[in-house]
Amino acid sequence: MSAHTSMPRTRFKPEPWARRLVGSLFAALLLGGCGQVWNDPYPAAEAGQNILYTAFTQRPKHLDPVQSYSEDEATFLYQIYEPPLQYHYLKRPFTLVPGTVSRMPVLRQYDKAGKLLPEGSDPAQVAVSEYELQIRPGIRYQPHPAFALDEAGKPAYLDLSPAALADKRSVADFPLTGTRELTAEDYVYQIKRLAHPRLHSPVLELMGDYIIGLRELHAQLMTDEKARRARGDKDAWIDMRRYALKGVDVVDRYTYRIRLQGSYPQFPYWLAMPFFAPVPFEADRFFAQPGMAERNLTLDGWPVGTGAYMLTQNNPNARMVLARNPNFHGETYPCEGEAGDQAAGFLADCGKPLPQIDQVVFVREKESIPYWNKFLQGYFDASGVSSDNFDQAVQMGGAGDVNLSDEMAAKGIRLTTSVAPSVMYMGFNMLDPVVGGTSEAARKLRLALSIAIDQEEFISVFLNGRGLPAMHPLPPGLLGYQEGQAGINPEVYDWVEGRPQRKSIEEAHRLLAEAGYPGGRQAKTGEPLVINLDTTGSGMGDKASIDWLTKQLRKLDIQLVVRATDYNRFQEKIRKGNAQIFYWGWNADYPDPENFLFLLYGPQGKVKSQGENAANYQNAEYDRLFERMKAMPDSPERLAIIQRMLRILQHDAPWVWGFYEKAYTLQHGWVKNRKPGKIIRNTLKYQRIDLNERALKRTEWNRPMIWPALLLAGLGVLVVWPAVSHYRRREARRGDGRQT
Repeated sequence: MSAHTSMPRTRFKPEPWARRLVGSLFAALLLGGCGQVWNDPYPAAEAGQNILYTAFTQRPKHLDPVQSYSEDEATFLYQIYEPPLQYHYLKRPFTLVPGTVSRMPVLRQYDKAGKLLPEGSDPAQVAVSEYELQIRPGIRYQPHPAFALDEAGKPAYLDLSPAALADKRSVADFPLTGTRELTAEDYVYQIKRLAHPRLHSPVLELMGDYIIGLRELHAQLMTDEKARRARGDKDAWIDMRRYALKGVDVVDRYTYRIRLQGSYPQFPYWLAMPFFAPVPFEADRFFAQPGMAERNLTLDGWPVGTGAYMLTQNNPNARMVLARNPNFHGETYPCEGEAGDQAAGFLADCGKPLPQIDQVVFVREKESIPYWNKFLQGYFDASGVSSDNFDQAVQMGGAGDVNLSDEMAAKGIRLTTSVAPSVMYMGFNMLDPVVGGTSEAARKLRLALSIAIDQEEFISVFLNGRGLPAMHPLPPGLLGYQEGQAGINPEVYDWVEGRPQRKSIEEAHRLLAEAGYPGGRQAKTGEPLVINLDTTGSGMGDKASIDWLTKQLRKLDIQLVVRATDYNRFQEKIRKGNAQIFYWGWNADYPDPENFLFLLYGPQGKVKSQGENAANYQNAEYDRLFERMKAMPDSPERLAIIQRMLRILQHDAPWVWGFYEKAYTLQHGWVKNRKPGKIIRNTLKYQRIDLNERALKRTEWNRPMIWPALLLAGLGVLVVWPAVSHYRRREARRGDGRQT
């Protein structure tokens, strides 16, 4: 036999890798066409769920209602805890309504002899004001291990050993939970906690002026605390039920009374704040057990309430989650509001049960650009407007009107604007030997700085015009705020051609010279005047704003030294009076001028009493007028007193009056019932998400770009195909050559 060779026809079969590549690309094309979102930052299990997504920038420090007093904490606290009163969600002016109580508190006032006074009596005659509150039966706490019982009906998680706590890092690590009914005793327990020796409530001094016996209770608790420390028992749980508070009584299971010294018409506003929310003793006792705090298991991190939501995840560096409280007692969406609410769609959910959202996911975003991009992609449901994205979001009209940009409008995004009930200011430490004190020289120095620091320029440069220059502590909308010439600060502004005009820098130089610093130097020694700004190094302490402030002081040939530190150290310097000038702000707790004017009330001095008067300002006449004003209902007489107080402040200049913030908020069209009103903070239960619209928009805005990948793959095949074909033909020839 002779060898025989042939070249048989062969059919090309793709390599397995080629088949997989083509299959993957085809599947990707199908998924892209079906609207699959590839860049969704949230877990797949959350897709389509009734969840509101939002962001937070600063980690909350306190979630214990006895200590919390900042905006970033209020965002969480007001959804979880229920004070006896709340604000009507839609009505303006802001209106108090029952929260957990069955009716508004009953007020009885008595004279010094204990005689009941008729309604509307002169506040000067009132020795005691008594508020009686009656809560509704049937309100229950969220499920929580503090209420869990074992088979014998005893608390399941008391006296826990170190071994039992070894694997516990969250309340979710305790498998058993329980609940119980809200009682009047729970509200009384929390009021007593204002005097707790270890918790340092920021309102102890203020409430000690009013709630009868609160100061005495604090003194007794401090004495007992010293005794515990002497015994080496400093961490033992303090059962507040064992202590009596003279001005607060439990009448029955659902009723309690609070007695105040004198007349304090603003007190009902406090009854809408978490300081007066209920805290069950079981929760206090549960978290006080040894080993809990070391595992970050505290009431300060894991609140226990009766509200619409409960905290189920607490990672303040990344993600916090509020989930619907399955034991929520129920509430319905309001059916009345103010003019325009019907047309704006705010009454469409009239009578529907609350809350309307199952979960609220808070994602920490430290940088504004990623936050903004996720909002544009639909992954955050609402957003503020920062300087970084202002021009992209907002258009300013020639008449100063504000509108959404075309890009935002095309996406169905809505803009809400309002003047926030807040004031930002630069405070002078009145205990400082240079800028403080009551001398005429120090006052003129403060006024010179007040004129030189151009708030209008700051608002334009750093806030894109989102603010109004402040003339005093009271923001628009409160009794005492006036428009026009009557409302200007005559120490800093002149009224020129129908508008306020900042006094000239020459006037500031004149005041500076009269203060003893001609040309920015001490008249006696010739040494340059140096002003120290204490700051946290973020926000008003960032480089751009510091450079701007340096420029403002340079107008007066004054040198600025910045002493930046972390927030805790900064607070300590303020508490001890070691700062010279500092930036600060205040958001209203309630819509009354007293809530701003008390920031400069002498007995509220930060160094003197750890109050909220961070400037440590004191003026005898101002303090006397404040004490009269705070006890008065709104009236022409009260207004006249407030205006006199404002003139005193403008004359003394304890602050550089900064600005009132204009709040700009963006929200996607699928977010419903989101009405601006910064004083109302328990807002999440009213909001609603159109889930179908959100899903469609997210898919539309995040549709994957498949064609670049297909193009690259195609090019790759074209490059590789000749080599593969040549290789296969060569192998086929070799195979045929071996056949015989």
